[in-house]
Amino acid sequence: MTQEKWGQLRQRLLKTVGQNNYTTWIEPLQFRGLREGIATFDVPTNFMGNYVSQNFSDLILHELKSEDDSIRRLSFAVAANSQNRPSALDAPSSAPTMPTAGKSAQSALSAAPLDKRFTFDSFVVGKPNELAHAAAKRVAEGGPVTFNPLFLYGGVGLGKTHLMHAIAWELQTRRPDLNVLYLSAEQFMYRFVQALRDRKMMDFKEMFRSVDVLMVDDVQFIAGKDSTQEEFFHTFNALVDQNKQIIISADRAPGEIKDLEDRVKSRLQCGLVVDLHPTDYELRLGILQSKVEQQMNTYPDLKVEAGVLEFLAHRISTNVRVLEGALTRLFAFASLVGRKIDMDLTQDCLADVLRASERKITVEEIQRKVSEHYNIRLSDMIGPKRLRAYARPRQVAMYLAKHMTSRSLPEIGRRFGGRDHTTVMHGVKRIEELKQSDGQIAEDLELLRRSLEA
Repeated sequence: MTQEKWGQLRQRLLKTVGQNNYTTWIEPLQFRGLREGIATFDVPTNFMGNYVSQNFSDLILHELKSEDDSIRRLSFAVAANSQNRPSALDAPSSAPTMPTAGKSAQSALSAAPLDKRFTFDSFVVGKPNELAHAAAKRVAEGGPVTFNPLFLYGGVGLGKTHLMHAIAWELQTRRPDLNVLYLSAEQFMYRFVQALRDRKMMDFKEMFRSVDVLMVDDVQFIAGKDSTQEEFFHTFNALVDQNKQIIISADRAPGEIKDLEDRVKSRLQCGLVVDLHPTDYELRLGILQSKVEQQMNTYPDLKVEAGVLEFLAHRISTNVRVLEGALTRLFAFASLVGRKIDMDLTQDCLADVLRASERKITVEEIQRKVSEHYNIRLSDMIGPKRLRAYARPRQVAMYLAKHMTSRSLPEIGRRFGGRDHTTVMHGVKRIEELKQSDGQIAEDLELLRRSLEA
């Protein structure tokens, strides 16, 4: 294994990990040598060595073994002369940056790349995310706003990063004069560590304080990292004092982030804090309909049979990314096997995804929720009584069990006091009819569904 070979392998890694990861994590590695099956690399800091070992070692080892099968593992050591190595703060202007006006500070700070798919046009708006969307649009106009920072939070796959990217793209179009920097909290920390190591803190401070809009994704990452939190706090204060806009995202509210300093929490809460709630059925259906239009550009001959999207919107409720991935898989599978996208194909193709979703909601849980909602005893709802006060809730529970679990009609019937599957069919059909004509039933169904999916 030679330095020349390592140079060639690095170019292959560049194509695999992308320019930003390459510049930050792979390019600084210096191949020291190979001994007894161990390839050793010099790294600038222990932090970097640990991070590369955890996140990229398998990939690097795979590439190395393709050239020399005797290599068994990797070792990372801090080089004695690492303080003389170039810093990421000295990254050339050709380093990947968010497309902006290209001011000098921006060219020196390589930003995280933006996904062209994540724009406001492709963001599907519904009740759970309409406030976050409206706030993001206001900030993206580039004018003065009454809230700073804008703090977006929510679980995985609810649209935080999508909105962050959308703001950056919109600002590029509306205000190309602004110096906008988008990066993850992890990247902020890495650049801070490098600046400390290279004794370039003044350069670091000057560059971060020169931006007009600072966007930091997944800020919960800096929790428990005291020095990084302190520098983030000072950067935050300096930008706010200059009336520069800050946009932050996290997986939970500022007050709920463990090991985050109180003064940082206080600063993050001083603007507008917006929760992206879990998606409801209507929003998930809208997202699927939007994605189907995109898929039709790739698979113009495929059509989705009635009921498939509604089924998926009911069943895959926790994560939009899983929902979108399921639809992508469905189209690819249908194209490969030459079948139409109907319920049979959907259940064949997505059996694992549907099983994972089903574990979240059981028929028994539905029965409990419905009996509590209608203030009746569970034994009365499941039992033989035919009074309307029990029969209607029983039908509602059957309807929800049919749409929110993968249990068959006979299985559902058995859980409702051993009833026949035709009774379940009748109950489901009756609720489907009432849902169209009875506003109270429709409202009850929506409340129950949200409660079960929460």
